[in-house]
Amino acid sequence: MFLGMGPFELIIIVAIILIIFGPKNLPKIGSALGKTVKNVREGMEEGKEELSEGPVESHDDSVDVIEDEDDADAPETAASDAVFCSKCGAKNAADAGFCSKCGAKLN
Repeated sequence: MFLGMGPFELIIIVAIILIIFGPKNLPKIGSALGKTVKNVREGMEEGKEELSEGPVESHDDSVDVIEDEDDADAPETAASDAVFCSKCGAKNAADAGFCSKCGAKLN
């Protein structure tokens, strides 16, 4: 049994592959599959080597603050000065009559 399949299932799979790709293309497909498996194994071994080396220590304690592009041009309002739209949930100024995102009337 291979991967829980019996010999009959494996023969059917091989026959379907022969029908789909044809006997002329099978060597090309086999070599490409072999190279792919080799590359995957090498990549897995590389990952194991990196894990065995241990984590890289960082002595830089500084933290970079990155502003979101959407927040850069937004007016800063305090939480008490904000009204949230009941339709879309967007934050609006307290004196706004309509939602700046969806245009719904604010209560």
